[in-house]
Amino acid sequence: MKKELLYVVCCTLYLASCTNTKTAEETKQPEVKTPEIKHITPPDFNADSAYVYVEAQAKMGPREPGSKAHEQAVNYFEKKFKEYGAEVIIQKATVTSFDQKKWLSKNIIASFNPLSTSRVMLSAHWDSRPFCDRDSNTANQKKACPGVNDGASGAGVLIEVARELAKQKPGIGIDIMLWDMEDYGQGSVESNAPPLEDDWALGSQYWSQNMHKPGYTARFGILLDMVGAKGTVFPKEEFSVFYASQTVNKIWSTASNLGYSNYFENKQIGKITDDHVYVNKFASIPTVDIIGYSPDAGGFFRYHHCLKDDMSNIDKNTLKAVGQTLLEVIYNEQP
Repeated sequence: MKKELLYVVCCTLYLASCTNTKTAEETKQPEVKTPEIKHITPPDFNADSAYVYVEAQAKMGPREPGSKAHEQAVNYFEKKFKEYGAEVIIQKATVTSFDQKKWLSKNIIASFNPLSTSRVMLSAHWDSRPFCDRDSNTANQKKACPGVNDGASGAGVLIEVARELAKQKPGIGIDIMLWDMEDYGQGSVESNAPPLEDDWALGSQYWSQNMHKPGYTARFGILLDMVGAKGTVFPKEEFSVFYASQTVNKIWSTASNLGYSNYFENKQIGKITDDHVYVNKFASIPTVDIIGYSPDAGGFFRYHHCLKDDMSNIDKNTLKAVGQTLLEVIYNEQP
């Protein structure tokens, strides 16, 4: 009897042991692995090439509205972007400046990988200011500005980006917008004119309310303004932080990882009225303004809206810092 009882107990314990082991195996949760995001090495931004594109615009002379240089620049941009494989649209519009003059505005829109529904927008203004109202020489204040750092530098960087996109296709769609009529706002020279609201950035204002393609959207936008001068730094602008804080953080951390934290300063400045304001406000595309500041000048670069805004200000190292950061960001944007 004792042997039989011992046998039953042993079998019971054995079965219980088997049952518990099986239950544990059945209830064990599978290990969830986080997919690894592969880093994409972007092309090397060629600052020498970007410099040539800036210089080509400078040689045309001031590209103020209504001038021969203005029309020449439109043809130049269209040719370059098509050369690099973009789908190009010239968006024309009649806009009215603060002095009640009407102008034919031309935004240049170059699209890469146009069928992709995941898109990023890069932009800069390309026009020149019709008056050097901040020039210390009063004789120059009604002359048109060369607009080399203030206009041509951003466009030059984006043409070089286009050249790189042609060589190595990114996983997303890229739209490059060159805004017209950004710099025809009221300044000190026109102080007798009645003040107008939103008298700057007329080209981007028009596009933001009349998009080149119905329903167009982008994940985010990056605007370049005055990105070529030596000694320039890029603090975080307040409108950019308000509308697009995630993209601001992405750009500035990327620049830091690339060793450009001496250009992209981790500090915030106040609100600046620029093209990105209207893209954020009307088009609802979170857009960041990478805009150059000069600590020595206590604001924008020394020759902002002056006759001396010429090629002597352009520094290849500054162009490189901005261009390489842009490429790193867009090539590592997941499809």
